[in-house]
Amino acid sequence: MQNINELWQQILEKLELRISTVSFTIWIKPIKPVDLDEKDNLVIASPSVSAKNQILRNFIDKIADCASEVSGKKLNIVVLDQNEEIEYLDKSKKVEIAPSVKDEPNPFTEEFTFDNFVVGKSNQFVYSAAQAVAQNPGSNFCNPLFIYGGSGLGKTHLMHAIGNYIRQYSPELKIKYVTCEQFTNAYISSLLSPSKNKAVMEFRDLYRNLDVLMVDDIQFLSRGKEIQEEFFHTFNELFSLGKQVVLCSDRHPNELPTLEDRIKTRCSSGVIHDISKPDLETRIAILKKKSQIEKYNVDEEAISYIAERVDSNVRELVGKLKEIFLMAKIKGKEMATIEEAKEIFANQKEEIKNELTPEKIINVVCSYFNISTDDITGKKKNKEIVEPRMIAIYLIDELLSLPLVNIGKVFGGRDHTTIMHSRDKISSDMKVNRKTQTLVNEIKNILTSSF
Repeated sequence: MQNINELWQQILEKLELRISTVSFTIWIKPIKPVDLDEKDNLVIASPSVSAKNQILRNFIDKIADCASEVSGKKLNIVVLDQNEEIEYLDKSKKVEIAPSVKDEPNPFTEEFTFDNFVVGKSNQFVYSAAQAVAQNPGSNFCNPLFIYGGSGLGKTHLMHAIGNYIRQYSPELKIKYVTCEQFTNAYISSLLSPSKNKAVMEFRDLYRNLDVLMVDDIQFLSRGKEIQEEFFHTFNELFSLGKQVVLCSDRHPNELPTLEDRIKTRCSSGVIHDISKPDLETRIAILKKKSQIEKYNVDEEAISYIAERVDSNVRELVGKLKEIFLMAKIKGKEMATIEEAKEIFANQKEEIKNELTPEKIINVVCSYFNISTDDITGKKKNKEIVEPRMIAIYLIDELLSLPLVNIGKVFGGRDHTTIMHSRDKISSDMKVNRKTQTLVNEIKNILTSSF
């Protein structure tokens, strides 16, 4: 799978230059490469049906062109939604609920190692704890290990570093890395299997006979009683046998409303620690390390300029480094300098961009649903417009906490009671309708990660 990941990364780099920043962030970034078969079918997966439709309507030709350029041959692009991806993997037997983990492809990104992780004050403790787990899995001191912190700060890098270390130095150990969603989907698939009892037993044999279980994004664990029960007993079985458990989340376990108290108690018996935003010195070190790995020729003055202006997360930091290097290449320069750095920041007006406004929320919602701002703020009452309008109202209320009267003015002078109804309707729907909940959360994630 590593080869297809490398291929897809090269395709993304080309697509990023041909598609607007908003469209790239909303529709292209979330795509996952699934398979490249012997018939030259490049299979990719989108996170939802609506995302799949947008890709097929607006971006499939560009993806195909870039894929052909990178691979050197014509590839047929096959786009799947989330459910189709699960079915495809089941049929191709690339993801199986089976007792053996040995035959599974390496789930860890090879470049995510301890050597490539830049250590600073913000992550020094967690780095040491992760190394201790990798060197001695199952030791009482760091079991379980619970890592939490904001997006793009290095949590997943450390989890992959643990996995890569164990696979290299303790290959006899059975280790499995999954996202919370993958764990949930695998269990649900076993429940829906025609041979339910057998499938559930195979699921349990797989997960409860591991030496190391690593679960990413545990904040997405479902509130459902059955999945909570299954996760707890899996956790408990491994813990009682002295096997290693590593969990990752965006928040402290006590701040996760979906996590049962008994699971929180188990987490508290090991090491819980956060990764905070890197300080200036660490940010400079990260940029230098990334330049070295990727062979980006960027002078120190430009690196310092980036580090001083981006302190939110490592992904954004590295993204700016890449932009500046690409701009220098476009200009035909061998080295990126502070000239390119200043130009990038001036063009994008970072201070303004980082301030979320009602207009920006409306623009992202419109782009997501492929409708115009005139439609969403106007008088049209067809379903294709009303639902996006209500979602935009809900998000503006939640993210900006503006007075209802002010929100009404943004939407063509609507009465505050109309705004209240829209907000409450979406809030209620999210509690009972999974589709609405998914739509709102997808757009919210775009907004909170982009601005």
